[in-house]
Amino acid sequence: MNLKKMFGSSSQGEDYVEIDLDSLESKDPKVVVKPFVLRQFDDINDVLNALREGYTIAVVDIKPLKTRDIIELKRAVAKIKKTVDALEGSIAGFGETTIIATPSFAEIHRAPEPKEKPKPDFIGGGAF
Repeated sequence: MNLKKMFGSSSQGEDYVEIDLDSLESKDPKVVVKPFVLRQFDDINDVLNALREGYTIAVVDIKPLKTRDIIELKRAVAKIKKTVDALEGSIAGFGETTIIATPSFAEIHRAPEPKEKPKPDFIGGGAF
């Protein structure tokens, strides 16, 4: 049995669709800085999903959860930190009520901690 007879003859011409690649818009992924508010533990799912997409810097307001339940807040921050570490990103706190979480392409600048000057040794006769 001939396959051409079984599936039809190719002598009628080939049907195809021509695609103009120049007309397609290429969507370059853009970095998004997105605010989140943690009111309860389950709100971290939105933060984690956004971070996993890879192009979102999350600015998370933790004040509502902090005033409501500090233990849930610690769990939420630990889970965000674990995800950020897995993504090789960065996480930092700003003030008492905000944390920033970034994927691997972004780095959070941390100012170097000032070194303490040695205190003068009054007993040992050090310089004043």
